Amino acid sequence: MKSNHFGKYFGFTTFGESHGKCIGLVIEDIKPNIEFPFKQIQSALNRRKPGTNKISSSRQEKDKLIVLSGIFEGKTTGMPICMIVNNEDIKSVDYEQIKNIFRPGHADYSYFKKFKIYDYRGGGRSSGRETIARVTAAGVVEQTVDGIEIISYPIQIGKFKANQLNFELKNDLNWLDSTNYNDLKKYLNQIKKEGSSVGGIVQVEIKNIPAGLGDPVFEKLEANLAKAILSIGSVKGIEFGKGFLLANLTGKESNDEISSSGFLSNNMGGILGGISTGQDIIFRFVVKPTPSIALNQKTIDHKNNDVEIEINGRHDICIVPRILPVAEAMTKLVLADAIAHQKLITSEKLTLLDYREAIDKIDEDILIALYRRLEISAQIGKLKKKNNIAMEDISREEKLLVILYQKGQEFGLESEFIQSIWKTLFKESKKHQ
Repeated sequence: MKSNHFGKYFGFTTFGESHGKCIGLVIEDIKPNIEFPFKQIQSALNRRKPGTNKISSSRQEKDKLIVLSGIFEGKTTGMPICMIVNNEDIKSVDYEQIKNIFRPGHADYSYFKKFKIYDYRGGGRSSGRETIARVTAAGVVEQTVDGIEIISYPIQIGKFKANQLNFELKNDLNWLDSTNYNDLKKYLNQIKKEGSSVGGIVQVEIKNIPAGLGDPVFEKLEANLAKAILSIGSVKGIEFGKGFLLANLTGKESNDEISSSGFLSNNMGGILGGISTGQDIIFRFVVKPTPSIALNQKTIDHKNNDVEIEINGRHDICIVPRILPVAEAMTKLVLADAIAHQKLITSEKLTLLDYREAIDKIDEDILIALYRRLEISAQIGKLKKKNNIAMEDISREEKLLVILYQKGQEFGLESEFIQSIWKTLFKESKKHQ
């Protein structure tokens, strides 16, 4: 699986670790002659970077965007765009004493169980610095989501809730409730002194969204938004509209009734049947407390010995303020994909480039599927050899072709076409067995 790749119609691949040389991404399928939004991307990176407030990590990174390819005279050339942000303020020595110990709440244990190796320096690939690439990629789709407004803000940090929202209020925590802002700062300073951390809840609102974005069943808009948001480190839950409060309501109370002037409520959060209704899309997600804390915790080492650990170094007391631009970025990327797909469905202002871009994506998906099929075929070959099972099963292949012929008829595909493809597949599969 291409787990470091995101998107179907607008896709990019990210790379880099917290204490590696850089964090970066590659965008391959990009239209030429698009004004590259360098300033907007840098501005978003500045919002995300450490050291923006007193509760964030003291790691001092410039997070200056460097474009290596694909941009000429301020415009995209249509060639792959490679962008990086260098890691400069690295203190890997902070992790030497705990490199063989699994930190509670971190991905150390699960990464080690999956890969039998992991980069213990700052969390490696599971670090929050990975989100630099997401924020950078979102800047490239600004034209696609032009006119759509995305805002995000914390409605809870630790035990404090924002009850009186004032969107004119500006501060380093992005906190919108002036009635308890000073108390919240005191609370966070106390948490910092204790060596602990807190989480919170963020609300995201998408305004000026057109109706009709998203698809039924497995490509529902809220499903894709949920996956994108949950892919951000530290996010552990999400809800749309009234969310879990819907359990307390009756159908009469929860249904969004409609009049000739529009919807009378928005309990569903602007999405019905996986497709946008044109109302504001509203969702909330929960962010867990930063797992790196300077308090004694029980854990194990690589040899499964019981040990205790205190994590020192530079860490956020609360990640919520810095996660806002990341959430906005992932939302933009999902919407850009949905808009690109909707454009194909409605045939709205399609150009030859649009069609070629769409078919290139399909071809890429086919290649990935073929690669995975050959990998599985190789495993089947090993299993057959181990258990002395005959490599060829002519009767099974013939039955499979009959089934494929039947399915092909449903899509208007000729039997000869299907047969030619599957004969080639069978031949290549046997080479790998």
